[in-house]
Parts: sequence; C-alpha cells; structure tokens
Amino acid sequence: MSETILIIGSEGQVGTDLQYRLREIYGKNNVISSDIRPADPAKLDRGPYEQLDVLDHSRIAELFSKHKPTVIYHLAAMLSATAEQHPKKGWELNMDGTFSIFDACLEHGVKRIFWPSSIAVFGPTTPRVNTPQHCVMDPGTIYGISKLAGERYCEYYFKRYGLDVRSVRYPGLIGWKALPGGGTTDYAVDIFHQALKTKAYTSFLKADAMLPMMYMDDAIKATINITEAPAEQVKLRSSYNIAGCSFDPQTIASAIAKRIDGFTIDYAPDHRQKIAESWPQSIDDTVAREDWGWNPDFDLDKMVDEMLMRLSATASQ
Repeated sequence: MSETILIIGSEGQVGTDLQYRLREIYGKNNVISSDIRPADPAKLDRGPYEQLDVLDHSRIAELFSKHKPTVIYHLAAMLSATAEQHPKKGWELNMDGTFSIFDACLEHGVKRIFWPSSIAVFGPTTPRVNTPQHCVMDPGTIYGISKLAGERYCEYYFKRYGLDVRSVRYPGLIGWKALPGGGTTDYAVDIFHQALKTKAYTSFLKADAMLPMMYMDDAIKATINITEAPAEQVKLRSSYNIAGCSFDPQTIASAIAKRIDGFTIDYAPDHRQKIAESWPQSIDDTVAREDWGWNPDFDLDKMVDEMLMRLSATASQ
C-alpha cells in the first residue's frame, strides 16, 4: 500500500533534509511539506507545500481531510536557545502543537507518527558519559522540559489510545542544507560556514564543551528507519537514545584547520554554555541498536570532509 506522508515543520534543520530523502523514496507528490512560513515559489516544483501553524486547529483539520496522510513526521518546535528567550511561547508551541497533531492523528486514522525528542531531556544529575537509555532526567530548559513531557505523552497516547508513535532523542545535528536554527549545538554548523567565508570563528561555547553530535544524513536515516520499522521492533514508546560521535569546539576546529589553511578559532562563551554543561558528553544507544538495528555511518573525519565538500560546492554554484 502506498503512503501519503505529511511533514510538519518541513523548513527547519531536520525537515529540510527529510523531505528530500522521503521524496526520493516515495515520489514527490506523495510527500506533503508544511511549515508556518509562506510557500517559497522557488521550491514549489519540488512537491506539494502547505502553510500550517500547528496551533491552528481548524487548519490542521483542513489539511488532514484534504491530504488524508497515513504517516506524519511532526518536527515543528522551538529549539533550546530560542525557547529560553521566549519560554511561554516555547512551551505553547512544543506542547500544545504536539497535542493538536496527536489528536488529529487519532481523529483521522493516521497509521504512524514520528515525533522527535532530544538530549535536552537530560540534566545536571544525569550521568554525562555514556548516558544510558534509562536514567535520571532533570532538564533545566523549557525545551528540555517540553521534550521530556512530550516523551511521556508519546507513551501515554500509545498505551491509552493505540497511537503508533515512534521517537528518537537527537543529539546535536550537523547538516549543510539548512542554516543554524537557534540550538545550543548549532555552533557545529555555523563553524563550517564561517571557516569557508572568513577562515575564523568565535565559539559561543568553551573550547572543551564536549557534546554528542550527529551528521544529518545519519539523523535522517534513524528517523526513517524507526518510523518504517515493524511495530514489534519498536519496544520503547517514549524515545530512543541514538548516537553519532562526540566532540568539543576545539576538536572540530582542529579537524577543520587540517583541511583549511589559516583557519583559527576563539571563544566567547554566552548563556548557551550553561545549557551545554547540563547535557551529556556521550550517549549509550545500545537499546536502539538491539531493537531496530540502529547504526551510524559518519564519524568526525567523514563528517568534516562531507560538510566542507558540500558547502564549497554550494558556494561555487
């Protein structure tokens, strides 16, 4: 049976890459992109697009009735650093938006829904090295609090209503198709852009701020794999740990400097440093590997090579 897929929040960091990959798999007309932003005329030939505010219940009902999606990827959220500046708006978007979409899925008989969590669900008393699947979770940001609450609602909707929700906890994500979107780990995207433009970067995190990271291709792979996995393999209905590679700003800067002569980095830590210090340094993703076969493809060196190659090619076009 063919799928009709609706991506909500398609113009963000994950959605930008996810829509390309899903259209390669299912065909462009079977994947509907949607975001709060108006349609970009330059992108309309890539496939169907709908403007959607996830807090607009009537618009959600209209789109579900019109397109009759069988699978939803609900990515719309306010990220960590931005949500700290607007905590009430962050909570409203991240939680009320999730309720709106979950309830619409039940009402319209959607088969499966993917909802992303984050390493932001962990906190200062969480084990920071090889953070296990099950441990203390005491997030200190609105983003993390909303994601932890969302995880509990994922499991609740599955057990109470039978909604087939799947989820992973994203580490910091690094991709070349979208610009940084307001996250604490976004330095690891911006550093590549600045390295190619100016051969210099000022990090808003300290040199040794070690965090779990993942190349976007691996994140998209995990997202699609868990959403398409047989239901019996998805044994956790809260959210799965997934891991790529861990590094700090001085390590990625060193890797870039080996490839770009004269690249330098300096440090001006801001409020995001405190957020980073409350998050894990590395993640244990054994459960995801055992349950549905998760396995990343990119280590640090492969990711740095790919980012510089892709961004250089884009700049030359």
